[in-house]
Amino acid sequence: MGILEEHVAGFEGSPFASFASREAWGLVERLREIVHGLLDGLDSDFRIEGGIAVHRTATVEGGASLKPPVIVGPRCLVAQGSLIRDGCWVDEDCVMGPGSELKAAILFRGSKLAHFNFVGDSILGADVNLEAGAIIANHRNELDQKGILIVHGDRTIETGTTKFGALVGDGTRIGANAVVAPGAILAPRTIVERLALIDQRPRT
Repeated sequence: MGILEEHVAGFEGSPFASFASREAWGLVERLREIVHGLLDGLDSDFRIEGGIAVHRTATVEGGASLKPPVIVGPRCLVAQGSLIRDGCWVDEDCVMGPGSELKAAILFRGSKLAHFNFVGDSILGADVNLEAGAIIANHRNELDQKGILIVHGDRTIETGTTKFGALVGDGTRIGANAVVAPGAILAPRTIVERLALIDQRPRT
């Protein structure tokens, strides 16, 4: 079982299962291309226009901005002032709250960004909840060497990319104004306290 399957129970049944040989960061890196390719396989329950697909049961409020390619699934809410961009797949029953931004990311069923959140270049499992102001950062602008390193078990993995936020396991809760630094892997049902900083980059 790979890292993705360990953290996201629904991954094997998702449209991304054929990419299971890729690590999370490799999948995210190709997300624009992959989501664009998924548009052709959607059924008539989706309204598709200009590379943007929204399920007929989803609600996109006035003032929300969707930039292609993007797929928004059944019964989702995309609230006023939110932004989805650069290749995103949003599963059923998800919420993008006011002022939230989702960039090159996958949200599995029932995940919620409450409001004023940023999630970049990340994969969020099912039933993940971000309280107000919580951030999943995707770029190490404070470092000269910006390559993303991942620590998993006793391994340090060089991802070969400079942009990757986090792989967030099913049922995780991220408290208000917490920051998850680039390159994090959060186990299922992790609880991140309010105002916390999660930075898993190995110290050299």
